[in-house]
Amino acid sequence: MTTVTTARQDQAESRPTCSPADSFRPQDGDTRRAILRTLLERAPVSASDIGAHLGFSAAGVRRHLDILVDDELVEVTRPVGRGRGRGRPAKAFRLTDRGRATFGHDYDSLATSALQALRETGGEEAVRAFARRRISTIVDGIAPADDEESVPATARAVADAFSAHGYAATVHHAGGGVQICQHHCPISQVASEFPELCEAEHEAIARLLGNHVQPLASIAEGHGICTTNVPAGQLTLTPIPHTPDERRG
Repeated sequence: MTTVTTARQDQAESRPTCSPADSFRPQDGDTRRAILRTLLERAPVSASDIGAHLGFSAAGVRRHLDILVDDELVEVTRPVGRGRGRGRPAKAFRLTDRGRATFGHDYDSLATSALQALRETGGEEAVRAFARRRISTIVDGIAPADDEESVPATARAVADAFSAHGYAATVHHAGGGVQICQHHCPISQVASEFPELCEAEHEAIARLLGNHVQPLASIAEGHGICTTNVPAGQLTLTPIPHTPDERRG
């Protein structure tokens, strides 16, 4: 039976993060925010209609819309206008999913409330069962390492699976072993209250790699990165493909 050991690292490198809205220049931020709000409430809508609603010129609104489209916050949709007047119908705009995300959401509070209710009705074991079922879905289809030489390839498959679910994971050699680093955690706020979610991830990694693991850092605990170390032991390390930037590092 695989044993999961824990060793906490007091310091971890912090990485600044930014939201799509950070691309706004200060002098234009209020205007573009007003345009985004109008699209949220009225889309699909034309530049002229946005201008009329906000008291701006259509030409000025189009300039801001061009930038918002380049920033992938706004997209062009089916033209508005149903009449048979001359000329083409006016081009219409609406928010992308990324644009909507600038207004925030309350998914973390919803997930936390759901897990609190699960804990109250089913106890700690019910939360653990949920966490294990969740991570099983993420790593579904990954074959466990069957010998020492297959461990790095399995680690890469695990990282790819995590990345597909928003974790931005990479794999590195470290101290003769391997480390899986998660540069983002989409559930960090929930995991800070329910560590069973992180524990289930470590259990799954240990099971697939056939070795105990050492969680060295966690975003949920305030570090800038989640680092899971698989120590050297008897592993025979083979090259793990990295991105060009990682190879240069």
